[in-house]
Amino acid sequence: MPEHAAASRLRLSGLCFLLQILNILLFAVFVRYSHESSPGHCPPQLNCSRRNQDSGFQQPRFRDVHIQVLLSFGLLVAFLGHYGPGSAAISILIIAFAIQWAVLIQGFFFFFHNGKIYVGAQSMVSADFCTSAVLISTGAVLGRVNPVQMLLLALLEVILCSLNEYILLSLMGVSDSGRSLTVHTFGAYFGLMVSRVLYQPHKDKRKREERQDMGHHSDVFAVVGTIYLWIFWPSFTSATTVHDNAENWAVLNTYFSLVASTIATFILSPVLHEESTPWMVQIQDATLAGMAVMGMAGKMLVTPFGALITGFLAGLISQLGFRFFTPVLHSRLKIQDTCGVHNVHGLPGILGALLGTLLTLLATADTYGDRLDLVFPLVAQGSRTVTDQAFIQLSALPLTLLLATLGGCLTGEL
Repeated sequence: MPEHAAASRLRLSGLCFLLQILNILLFAVFVRYSHESSPGHCPPQLNCSRRNQDSGFQQPRFRDVHIQVLLSFGLLVAFLGHYGPGSAAISILIIAFAIQWAVLIQGFFFFFHNGKIYVGAQSMVSADFCTSAVLISTGAVLGRVNPVQMLLLALLEVILCSLNEYILLSLMGVSDSGRSLTVHTFGAYFGLMVSRVLYQPHKDKRKREERQDMGHHSDVFAVVGTIYLWIFWPSFTSATTVHDNAENWAVLNTYFSLVASTIATFILSPVLHEESTPWMVQIQDATLAGMAVMGMAGKMLVTPFGALITGFLAGLISQLGFRFFTPVLHSRLKIQDTCGVHNVHGLPGILGALLGTLLTLLATADTYGDRLDLVFPLVAQGSRTVTDQAFIQLSALPLTLLLATLGGCLTGEL
């Protein structure tokens, strides 16, 4: 046993060394700082709609997104008493690698010109988004994969996540500023498929028992994680929006959604469980669900009462998912979802995509004004009808599910 533990430590150390050397070499060959922050200097070969966001990008916005990824997501996967401190440390390892790898992979898709990748503030935000999807996926397999396997998962998922984002946002012109599809939905179902491939019946009983260890330290993780979600997630949702008038919609819609989803938890939890008040972890889950559902629709014309309704539904769906869907996933589909990512990311992400499709059908120049060019530029330019845009928004959902499930199955087999 000591020899096996020593071998595991050496494998992790060796893999970290190899991956870091690989990143350093690739950065040395390809990565350069962007010298052109002005739209007038953006070469036509680059995706200027993404690069030009640096010109209006403020450092506090990047700071908020990065804190959100590092602390909130790191603490979210640390709520289990048995895995808490160790999972938080592994989360930081995954973040440290995935951000570097995502800058490279997304750079080849979005920021590549004349044989170089030009990085700026928006490059780092895009890398943070991709890293978030990886952390969501690890929540589905937490406790059943070792750090070496998690690094390999991150290595493959960053590539597939970037490919999905490139197809949706650049080739199809999907509006998904808060990443309901490319982060929440993709990350959740990628992780669930990995979990399905790694299903081990003889270990499931022990894992379910360990999940019940919801002691003092677990509550502390959940409290701190929830507070950070409330503070920084609106910046996460609006990070890709440069113009302040559009950003305000994303921030306000997100706040309205999360407060309604939290109230929904206090309504439904006493009905589904014996406790009179929800566990802090349940409030944390409701907060996540209310924010995930607003990813695509955040900067659309949801209206305040619409955001409240949407968040309320997301909170209900999340709680019902834990009560009814999770046992079905385990018993029928052989999927052990350790952190419940299906209920707090997957289902709300799908609901957010459907909401975004509905709101797209209602988008007109009269209702959006100048914002139409910010949310649906192709519609504003007259090169695409509202119906066409809505169809593309809707078709992005099955495409994301397909790439996530196939990618998760492939990664699990490897």
